[in-house]
Amino acid sequence: MKNETLLRLAQCLLIMFCADILLRGYAGWNSRCALQVLDEVFPKDAAVQPSLVIVYFGGNDSMEPHPSGLGAHVPLPEYVENMRKIAIHLKSLSHKTRIIFLTAPPVNEAQMAEVFGNDLGRSNESCRKYSDACVQLCQELGVKVIDLWKALQQRDDWLTACFTDGIHLSCEGSEIVIKEILKVIKEADWEPNLHWRSLPTEFPEISPCIFVDPEG
Repeated sequence: MKNETLLRLAQCLLIMFCADILLRGYAGWNSRCALQVLDEVFPKDAAVQPSLVIVYFGGNDSMEPHPSGLGAHVPLPEYVENMRKIAIHLKSLSHKTRIIFLTAPPVNEAQMAEVFGNDLGRSNESCRKYSDACVQLCQELGVKVIDLWKALQQRDDWLTACFTDGIHLSCEGSEIVIKEILKVIKEADWEPNLHWRSLPTEFPEISPCIFVDPEG
């Protein structure tokens, strides 16, 4: 996930309950990069395995190939297989590890051109293709998926409200992502349920400390 959205999600979750949240978001990364560190980030022999993993790749993968052969582009068939390998690895960690995939979000091409120029190599149509492929793969594997390409565009003013520069999500865009994630967590038939109201309490909710004002 993008760092901005990750941080906002972490803040939202921590307000509701105490959870250990690990953020892994790096500029320019794609599904090919993720495969190279998958075993290191999620070792199968770890003593404690994650309860929930949110996977967010596709935006960089869907960029057009750079003439130099460099860049973040990953061909669509490879992207699908990379995501398949990621899903299979995560599902093997523990029978209690739950997974949510986020698809490539849309982009505002006009805003991108204003900020970066016309040769950025991104298009909304390419994002759609990668998003659809991710949804189809998740349906095949039985993995929860959030179609961000569609979710963001349900807002009438998404072109102006959801981005800071045509690519990266604004606060409003991030709020949509958070809302969709929390909706899946709440409605999923997972056992145990990971919704914050269903999580066990480790420590008393009321502080054992008694705070007294200066006058006693």
